[in-house]
Amino acid sequence: MSTSDRLSGSDRLSASDADGLLAEQLLRLTRRLHRIQKHHLEPVGITPAQSRLLRTVAHFGEPPRMADLATRLEVVPRAVTSLVDGLEAVGRVRRVPDPSNRRVVRIELTDAGRATLRELRSARRAAAEDILAPLTVDQREVLGGLLSALVDRVPERGC
Repeated sequence: MSTSDRLSGSDRLSASDADGLLAEQLLRLTRRLHRIQKHHLEPVGITPAQSRLLRTVAHFGEPPRMADLATRLEVVPRAVTSLVDGLEAVGRVRRVPDPSNRRVVRIELTDAGRATLRELRSARRAAAEDILAPLTVDQREVLGGLLSALVDRVPERGC
C-alpha cells in the first residue's frame, strides 16, 4: 500500500508530496545502508570508498589505468589517487608500469588485496542481511525489481 493510499480525503498526499516523501525515504535508507556497511567494513580495515575501488580494479580484465578507474567510479582523478595511495600504503594494490607505454601507470591487486576482497564479500553479505532482515523473500524480490528499474534507467542529460 502506498503512502497516499493510506491517507483519505483531504489528508491524501499530492503526487509530488508522495514523490518527495519517497525521495526522503530513499535518502534515509541510503544513509542507513552506508552506516551499516561502514560498521561491517571496520574489522576489515577499509572504507566504503576503498572497498568500491578494490572491487572495481578486480572487475577489469587487466590492471586499469588511474583514468579508467576515475571514469568507472565517476569521480575526479585526484580522488582515485588518494584511494590508491591509501590502499598501496597497506599493501592491497600496487602501481605498475604499462608494458607498452612506461609513462602510463596501472593499478593491480596484490595478494593482500585479493584476500581483502574475499573478506569484503563476507562483510557485504552481513551488511545486506542486516538491512534486509525485516523483509520476506517475496518482498526482497519485489524490491530487487524496483531497484533495478531505478538503477538501470538511462539517466537524462544533466543528471
